[in-house]
Parts: sequence; C-alpha cells; structure tokens
Amino acid sequence: MSRTGHDSQFALLAQRRFAPFFWTQFFGAGNDNLFKLAFTMLVTYQVEVDWLPPAQAGLVIGALFILPFLLFSATSGQLADKHDKARLMRWVKSFELAVMALACLGFYTSHIPLLLVCVFLMGLHSTLFGPVKYAYMPQHLTPHELTGGNGMVETGTFIAILVGSLAGGLLITAGEGGRVAALACLGLALAGRVTAHFIPPSPSAQPGLKINWNPLSETWRNLVLAHRQLALFRSLLGISWMWFFGAVFLANFPSFAHEVLHGDEHVASALLVVFSLGIGAGALTCEKASRGLVEIGLVPVGAIGMSVFAIDLYFAATALAPGDMMTLSQFMAVPANWRVLADLALLAFFAGLYSVPMYALIQVRAPVSHRARIIAANNILNALFIIASSVMAGVALRAGWTIPEVFLAVGLLNVAVALYIFLLVPEYLLRFFALLLTRIVYRFRVRNTDHIPVEGPALLVCNHVSFVDVILLLAASPRPIRFIMDNGIFRSRLLGWLFRLAKTIPIAPQKEDPVVYARAFEEARRVLDEGELVGIFPEGMLTKDGSLQPFRPGLMKLVEGRPDLPVVPLALHNLWGSFFSRIEGGRAMVRPFRRGLFSRVAVSADAPLRAADITPEALRERVEDLLRVPVERD
Repeated sequence: MSRTGHDSQFALLAQRRFAPFFWTQFFGAGNDNLFKLAFTMLVTYQVEVDWLPPAQAGLVIGALFILPFLLFSATSGQLADKHDKARLMRWVKSFELAVMALACLGFYTSHIPLLLVCVFLMGLHSTLFGPVKYAYMPQHLTPHELTGGNGMVETGTFIAILVGSLAGGLLITAGEGGRVAALACLGLALAGRVTAHFIPPSPSAQPGLKINWNPLSETWRNLVLAHRQLALFRSLLGISWMWFFGAVFLANFPSFAHEVLHGDEHVASALLVVFSLGIGAGALTCEKASRGLVEIGLVPVGAIGMSVFAIDLYFAATALAPGDMMTLSQFMAVPANWRVLADLALLAFFAGLYSVPMYALIQVRAPVSHRARIIAANNILNALFIIASSVMAGVALRAGWTIPEVFLAVGLLNVAVALYIFLLVPEYLLRFFALLLTRIVYRFRVRNTDHIPVEGPALLVCNHVSFVDVILLLAASPRPIRFIMDNGIFRSRLLGWLFRLAKTIPIAPQKEDPVVYARAFEEARRVLDEGELVGIFPEGMLTKDGSLQPFRPGLMKLVEGRPDLPVVPLALHNLWGSFFSRIEGGRAMVRPFRRGLFSRVAVSADAPLRAADITPEALRERVEDLLRVPVERD
C-alpha cells in the first residue's frame, strides 16, 4: 500500500479507537476553561471578597490550576505507564465528575474558598489526564496516523478552550451566582465520563512498575532518559517554548485589546477566537503537509512563520491611530485592524504547524515503557515555561515596555531559540530542506515505504542517481538514516555541508584509501548496533547513463554476523536527467532548467529480506524490479 493512500485524519472520528478518546479530551478541555473563566468572572463582577481583589483573581486562579502540573506530573506519568490507559482515563473522568459536583455547591453558596479548592483539583485532573492522553495515541494509531491524530487533538483542544472560555463568560450572567455555569460544568463532566466508557482497552506498558513518589527525582530521571536522544529532548524544549510563546499572547489579549486596539471585551474575545482558529487550522494542515509521516521538517516552517508574523504584529499595532473605545463592529470597520487580525491568525497557524510534529516525534521516539513519564516530564517543563513567560512579560511591562514591544521581543527571541534547537539537532533542518525539495523542486511520491521499519536496525539499499538522493530518502523515511556515501560526493563544494549536517559516513575505495574504507564500515556497524537505520548505494557512485550499475560486494561486510538484519530494497524513480543528476560528460548541477519544476519523482520500497538470504546480485534484481514499475500519476 502506498503511504499516500492513508485515510484522512477526519476518518478517525468514525472509529472507536479514536472517537471516544477524542470527545473525552474535548469535553475535559472545554470544562477546564468554562469553569475557570466562570469563576474568574464571578469574583470579578458578582461576589466581592476582600482577600481576593478582582485584579488578582485571574492570576490566583491560573496559578492554582497550574500548580498540580509541577507537583504531580511525574507521578501521573508513572500511573499512565503502569495501568491500563482506558481504565485510568475513566477513573480520572469520574474524579472530574466528583470535583464538579463539589464546584456546584461552591457556585450555589458563593463559597469562594471551596471554588479555589476545585480549581486546584481540576488542575490535578488535567495533570493526570495529560500523559495518558498522549501515550494512548501511539498505542492505537499507526505511525502514519500519528500526525493527523495529534492534529485533531490539538485542534479539538483549542476549539474546546475557545468554546469553554466564551461559554464561561456568557453563562455566568445567565444565573445568579453562576448557577447555570455550574450546571454546564457538571454536564460536561458527565459527558466526558460517558464517552470515556467507550474507550477501548489500552494495556499497560510496564505493569510491574514501582512508583517513585518523589516528583523531583522522577522528573530528573526521565529528562535524563530523554536526553539520550537529542532530537527527543530538544523536542521537549521546543514544545515548552511554544507554550511560552503562546502564553505571552493569550495572557495579554485583554490588555492588548483595551489599551492598544481600543476595543471592548468583545474585541478581546475576537482575538481569542482568531488565535484558537489559527492554531486549529495549522494543526489540521500538518496531516496534509506531512503525507502521513511524522514530518518534523514542518517545525522550521512553523518557527519562521511565528517570528515573521509576531514581528509584523508589532508594526501593525504601533501604526494604529489613537481613538475612542470601539465595539467589535466598529473595530472590524477599520481596515488597519484587519492586518492585526491577519498577523494574529497567521502566527497562530504557524504555531500549530510547529507543535504537532514535535508531539508526534515524542510519541514515536520515546521508549514505549517510559512514554507517559517522558510526556509527564514535558508537562512539567511546559508549566515552568508558562510561569517564566508570565514573569518575563510582567517584568517587561512594569519596566515601561508596551504590549506590542513585548510581542516584538518574543518574536525576536523565537528566532534565537529556533536557531539553537535546529543547529543542535540538524535533523530538523535536514527535514526542512527535504520538505522544500519534495514540495517545490519535485512532485514527490512515496510508494510502499511502510516496509521501512519504524524501530530497530535495518539496512536500506538503493540505486544512486543524483546528488540529492540522500535528501529524498530522508523525506520518505519515518526515521533518520545514516548513509554511506562516496568520499568525493561527501566533499562536494555545493552540497558537502549538507551531507556533513546529515552525518553521512564517507567511504573511499579500499585501494585508494584503506583507512577511510575501514572506518566507514566500522561506523556503519556501530550505527546498526545502536538499533538505527543505515543507507547504502551499492553501485558505489552516481550512475553516468541512468542505468542501474552492478552492486559491489562490500555491502556484505555490513551484514556479517547479523543473519536476521532486515535489508530493504529501495528505488528512486525519474531522477535521471534532472539538475542534480549527471549528464553526458559526467557533470551535474550545470544546467538548471533542463528539467522543469515539479517533475514527478518517487521513492518505492520492497519487502525486507533477511540478511542471511541476500547476495549483491539478488538485491540488484529486486531494485531493478522496483524501477520497472512506472510512477503513478497524481
């Protein structure tokens, strides 16, 4: 089956393995925000409490809600790894139902301390649900569905936040003391408990796990585990930075609308709507843009967009003329305000592109036995980054900065953070270049690349047609590949830096440089021993006439002593004659327009062979058979 033929992410909503889980988390996210905002509005406009002034109510409620993430995330991750996830989610939703029953009592009696306790308990509910939510998906979705599934969850979460926040503000005025809002919260909790009942069984990843009740040591232990895979660890930091970035905007929407845009509370609500819809649109776009892969090449695209439109938001906001307070309709009638809304929508859109692949990467790369605990450690980092964003923005505003200047600072800081992450983990940049190559230069298709193992070592064997073969194969693979490459190509002036970034393994003929030859096989065997993928072009050099050359016997050195190692035949189609392939005379990259943009190229794969059963001649025949199959038309 071609990877391009996977079902749309929306088809998951019709399947029991996803739909009950989706609606359970949707109702929970909506309920969190409905309850928090209704309570905030209650103490701001209806119930006066000397010890909780309205100006501080939002901060206190927000801090109480986030506190459990710091205290109990490590424990919640262990619980999610130890117990059946479906059973744990049902327990958590029953707990939410009890908390909301208590909150109803608080609303009906205007008992503010009781409602503050409920805020903390709802934060605990979300703390317990977070790790199990993200650990559940890889257990029930295939690797090619993870990006779409995460996109659906992120979109659903932000829509639930939006609807819950808007409903909390409206319902608090519909009944004295927030009684209508209280009943709505109880109803959402009940709906979440009902949908949780239909979540399919999700067996424990480590049923014998002994719980470490010390949150500090457990969090540190899981961060150390994540740090062993740099791409995984930097993804944790990258997601936390996204929450830092987003929290600066979300926390300042009311003041931004009032002080800068000169709009009423409905304008502030409109900003939240635009931001939430932008995040959702970006998250949903990931599935289409990734073509079923965990496409971390979208992360640099997202980072660039976040900075560009955050910076432009500063210029758009500072260019506005001062005026009187406006209603939403008056605000929308001013053309200059549309630029502000567009910037806000687009920076949120690119934040959605940025975050979804990182979540999917964590789910794929984290060890199954520790997946929930690593996600729990990420939740702690998220909470710390959100707190840091509040402190930073607060200090800047007290120092006399304007809100647009804070937005500008965050946009510029995002450039520095992105460069830090991408240079430390070149895989992001490599996938970014692969994304550009396969979306702009070529019309790229992948066929049967499900045969590439999603875990464990494997040797990938492919024909060698162009200087960008490595990038195209990286774009088709669900995992990083370490390629063995001709030393001359590795030292190419134009693309050599890219191959060094990809950590390709240079090789030279044994007679020409025995040291480089021996070192290449030693390094490749080490990569296989670590359970990673190794790619090799057994022809030994780029084809000079477009035909498949004989495979050299050196590849057999890689499989010595590994009879069960999977060996996957691959084929690159239609690259001969392109700018990056050789032409008559043996030169490449000298005539850029001999093949137009959007030429159709493809990567196809055959079923893996056991290393004990292969010969160079047999492998060449398998690759040649793949090349005979024409590339499908779009």
